[in-house]
Amino acid sequence: MPEMIYGANRSLAKARMLLKSLVIIGSLLGLILGTIGTSIPWFFPGIFTSDPKVIQEMQKVLIPFYIALCVTPCTHSLEGTLLAGRDLKFISLSMSGCFSLGALLLLLVSSKGFGLPGCWCALVGFQWARFFLSLQRLISPSGVLYSEDLTRYKLEKLKAA
Repeated sequence: MPEMIYGANRSLAKARMLLKSLVIIGSLLGLILGTIGTSIPWFFPGIFTSDPKVIQEMQKVLIPFYIALCVTPCTHSLEGTLLAGRDLKFISLSMSGCFSLGALLLLLVSSKGFGLPGCWCALVGFQWARFFLSLQRLISPSGVLYSEDLTRYKLEKLKAA
């Protein structure tokens, strides 16, 4: 991906096609991982614990667990493309924002007594927020896959303070 965005044979069309392939592969992998990841605790909960209360709580969070797990490979493809495009400022701001809002949501959910399912729903929100922010940045006309301006994300030597 970095070669297609900044290399000698620069081709943003090929980079977009590669990203499309990566997102499709990530979607399929996410579905497979989500299915396997939720099937094991659903059908064989004794692998993790023999306590019936823990098994009951574990099975309450299988749907949010599945939803969070499904989107993770796609998110990694999108964020990897942003890294390849040197859009570091956006990545740092979006991750800081998602982390901060996710932590606040987690505090709110836990203080209101939503328990473990509420915490997993907060994780789902965190994962999907990362996905949509990265996707929006990459498909926007000013994103790294559509911008012909090579100086925008130019690497510079940092000066020591």
